[in-house]
Amino acid sequence: MASVNASIFSHFQLFLTKCVVFFTSPISLLFFGICAFVLLIKLISWRRNKKQKPPEMQLPRMKKRDMTMDELKKFDGTGQDGRICIAVNGKIFDVTQGKEFYGAGGPYSVFAGRDASRALSIFSVSKSAIKDDYDDLSDLTSAEMNRILEWELQLTEKYDQIGKLLRPGQEPGDYTDSEEEISEERKDDKLKSQ
Repeated sequence: MASVNASIFSHFQLFLTKCVVFFTSPISLLFFGICAFVLLIKLISWRRNKKQKPPEMQLPRMKKRDMTMDELKKFDGTGQDGRICIAVNGKIFDVTQGKEFYGAGGPYSVFAGRDASRALSIFSVSKSAIKDDYDDLSDLTSAEMNRILEWELQLTEKYDQIGKLLRPGQEPGDYTDSEEEISEERKDDKLKSQ
């Protein structure tokens, strides 16, 4: 039994000696020092970014309303409340909660306050693909219209539809509070079913 204990003690002593040699070698110390430095930098930058970001203010739900192209342009994210709306296939969506996509510097920022239908139909985020005047989309192919319908469906699932884009001379619809409540219930039902 004494020889077994002596053997275990000798193996443990050898293990400790190798650990001391390994952890005190110059290469190991350099490696652990670099890892500690990188970890410290990451921690400091994470805490700094966390402190710098102001809390997001949640905007109230936008009242349902139809808009002309000129009215829509006011909702490009540069207004006082930062609200962003886009139109797709004649429907207007409040995409403010997706401002990292539709706001300044976002990949779809060119669509903010505009009718994005034509650009989406040809997979373009170029300002030249967007018309300043009302676009009836009558010259698009069926494939391009299908792409618009797909985008419309995606936007309907994710954002609030707040109204319609008015053709020149068209009168806006009249929305009641009960219609907004029904719309809210439908959106809640969609979220529950997902």
